[in-house]
This record gives sequence, C-alpha cells and structure tokens, in this order.
Amino acid sequence: MQLLASSAALDKADRAAPRRLMREEKPLYDRGQRLATAVTTNREEGARKAEIEVEWLPGPRLLLAGPLEENSAPVGAIEIETVPLQPPPKAGWDLFALAVAGAVFAFAVLALLIGERRLQLSLAAAACLGVALLLLGRWSIARGEEDRRKGMTAIAQRIEEQSALAQSLGGATAQWDVDEFRKPRGEIPGGHLRGSLLAADAVALALLFLSGLGAFHHLGAALRKNRQAYVYIAPAILGMVLLVFYPFAYGITLSFTDSNIYNTGKSIPEIWVGLRNYAEILGQFSFVRRSETGWVFNYLNFYWTLFFTIVWTVCNVSLGVTSGLFLALLLNTRALALRPVYRVLLILPWALPNYITALIWKGMFHQQFGVINQVLQMFGAAPVNWFDRPFTSFLTAWATNGWLSFPFMMVISLGALQSIPADLYEAARVDGASRWQQFKAITLPSLRPALVPAVIISVIWTFNMFNIIYLVTGGDPGGSTEILVTQAYKFAFERYRYGYAAAYSTVIFGILLVYGVIQNRVSRATEA
Repeated sequence: MQLLASSAALDKADRAAPRRLMREEKPLYDRGQRLATAVTTNREEGARKAEIEVEWLPGPRLLLAGPLEENSAPVGAIEIETVPLQPPPKAGWDLFALAVAGAVFAFAVLALLIGERRLQLSLAAAACLGVALLLLGRWSIARGEEDRRKGMTAIAQRIEEQSALAQSLGGATAQWDVDEFRKPRGEIPGGHLRGSLLAADAVALALLFLSGLGAFHHLGAALRKNRQAYVYIAPAILGMVLLVFYPFAYGITLSFTDSNIYNTGKSIPEIWVGLRNYAEILGQFSFVRRSETGWVFNYLNFYWTLFFTIVWTVCNVSLGVTSGLFLALLLNTRALALRPVYRVLLILPWALPNYITALIWKGMFHQQFGVINQVLQMFGAAPVNWFDRPFTSFLTAWATNGWLSFPFMMVISLGALQSIPADLYEAARVDGASRWQQFKAITLPSLRPALVPAVIISVIWTFNMFNIIYLVTGGDPGGSTEILVTQAYKFAFERYRYGYAAAYSTVIFGILLVYGVIQNRVSRATEA
C-alpha cells in the first residue's frame, strides 16, 4: 500500500509522497482495506457496511475517510481532516405563533359579525386558518429555497478547495449529501413540499370542521358517559391501531409510490407516482393472443390471475359446501353407528396446520415417489407429471384445499341441522312428504341463516388461500396457477416492487369489500 498524496505537515522532505506506508501508518492501511471491502460487499449483497468513516479528533476536528476508486473499483482510501460546520440555528416558533394569532384575531372579528351560527363559524375559521397557513407556507418555502442556495454555494466553494485532494471521494462532486453508505439523503423538491403542505392543510381543515360542527364535543361526551367500557377495551383498541390500522394505512400510502429495493432510503414524496401502479395493473387487458402455434397466455397479467382466482374460489367453495353438507346429513342420522368416532376423524383435516397438510399433499403428487402415481402404476397407468400442465396442477391444489375445507362446512351444517325441530319433519311425514320434499321445504330454508355467512367467510378465505397455492403448485407451470395474493407476494419479495405489490393488495381488498357488501345485501345474511 502506498501513500499517493498528503498535505500533512509531517509528510515533507524524506516523508513526502508518493512513498510506501510506514509501520506507524498501519491504521491508514487497515482503514483502506475496510472501506474497499465495504464497497465490494455492498455492491454484491446490498448496503450492509459503512463506506464513509467519521472520527472525532481533539480540537474539535473531524477525520473523514472514504473509498478511493479507479474505474469504479476500490483501490484505497482518502482521508480529510476538517473543522465541523456549525449547525444552522433552529427555526423558532415566533412566526408560526404570529400566523396563528393573526388567524385567531381575524376569526374573532368575524365571529362578532356572524353570531352563533355553527356552519358559518366553521367556514370562517377554515378560511382564516387556511389563509394564515398558506402565507406561512409560501414564506417558509421561499426562505428554505434561499437557505438551500446559500448552503449549496458554500459547499461548492468547499469542494473546489478540496478537489485536488478529494476528487474521488464519494464518486461525483455533486453527490456531497450522502449517508455513511454513500447513498444520497435526497432533498424534497418544491412541488413535493407544496403537496405535503396542502395535504397537511386539508387534514387541519377537516379537523377544524369536525370541531366546529360539534363532533369532538359529542365524542368527549360519549367517552365520559362510557369511560369504564372504553378503559376495558383500550388495550384492544391500541393493538388494533398498531397492528391493523397503521399497517393498512401505510400499505395504502405505499401503493401510490414506486417503492422498490433500490429506493427504500427515499422519502414518500420523492417516490410518489400517484395512480400509476393502479393504471398499470388495471389497464393491461391483453392477457391472451393468438400465435402460429396456438393461443399464448400472459400469466402475469392481472385479469388472467383474477380469472383463475375466481375459478379457484368457485370450485373450492362448491366442493367444500357440497361435501360438508353431505357429511353433515350423514352424521345427523340417528341410526348411524359410531357417530362420535366419525365426527372426530372428519374434523382432523381442519385441526392440522394447513401448511403441513399442503406439504404432505405436494409429496403425494410427486412424479416419481408420490403415492398417487404409485397407485396409478399399480393399475397399469403411466405416472403423471402433475405440475407440468395448468389443468393437472390446478387439480392438485383443488384436491388439497378440498381436503382442508369440508370440515368447516360440515361443522356449521351439522350444528344448524341439530337446531331444526324434529316436529317439523314429523308433521311433513304425516302429510306424506318425501325425503327430497322435506329437504327442500325444511332443511335448506333452515340451513340458510347459518350457511350464507359461512359461504361468505369461505369465499374470502379461499380467495386469499396463500399457503395451498404457494406450497403445493408454486404457481407452476409458468405462473398459470397463481392467485392474486400469491402474485402480490411475488411482486413484493421476488421482484422487489413494493409499491406495485401494495397497489395489487389494495385491489384485492377492494374486490373482497365489494363482494362482501353485495353478498350481504342480496342475501340479507346480517339481518337473519
């Protein structure tokens, strides 16, 4: 390792650069090796090790060290001793307090003229506060832009002074504002800042309207009246806010960004793309085309995945309801021997974790060692490569999920069957009704209040049945058996398009929300 250049007072005469490093300069050699290793590691594995080292020296002074690169390859390190810049004075609250005081004064004058009319008072308060915040925001943006220009000018002068010694530090002289991984910290452009201020103003005005129209007064009265009940449910509310509502709101926000593995360090305004993700998802209608060899399907297209998800859901719910109801009718037969034993055995598929069941069934469908192909060979049939074609791959997932879904419907149906009064069947038999007529006139109408909510829940569960698709078929062949939720997962954690995956998940939520509302209104299950 050589010392190529130095402006230190000791590095003169016989110690002048360029020369080989001396024994006492081993820390400089070690630092160069650390930084070169950090650059190589971060390029291969992502940002894990710091590429800029900062050390405080007596004085106080700062020792800054960064990698020296040649043709984009780290070949050493460069050090700079400098005096730390004084932090700029923090902005005080005087101007903000003055703006609020002006808004309050203007509102007080208008209140004397308006009187006790809530709506007009709310509009007046919103106008006063909006004007005050608008003026304050415009002044702050202009002041911030001026301070930024001054800072950039000072930094440019500093860089020019040090360019002879540090021209390779940080790659390009324009990338001065970086973190320890040499990633740009970024600046919020004026347009994004204005958008953020407008959003904050909108939230403030909404809160002001709620306050002016008495919403907070009614909320406070309800809290005081039912304070004991709210104290009891406070832990649950806190858990819901932290574990459900905040992640949900963050996911919705992320869906309007271009967040991916390469820009995770950037702020939301910097990667904001609006409705572009939704347009890309919902705007691609060509999922099938005809070629010389036949029809070609784009299995990554949203509408193909939606079509397959609907087919998957309808087939599985139909199988689960049919088989569950059939078994419930059998178990409800009084003359059936060993009914308790059958109930325990038939509930076992539901009791086992579904991911264990999925892995077992995947092994059963293995082409060479699977028990299903072994049985086929016993009868002289050829083994089937189940995951080579979309239809057979779908059958493997359908069989697995059918095995998991029938116990739920069986338990619901059996409970509803046992609640039907026996007098109804006795009266029907006296009137000469057949078993089929009894089933249509008594059993099905009596099962409806229990089955309809169960079907709604089953549809939602099956629509988002991640484990079965992911563990059994894996989307094979070529993504043809992906459902929406597994596709969203792969966009996020295999293609690393976090914003796109968040938009995908939001679309899934919207589909299920619309389905639940329509299904409830049509069936009136919630009123039954």
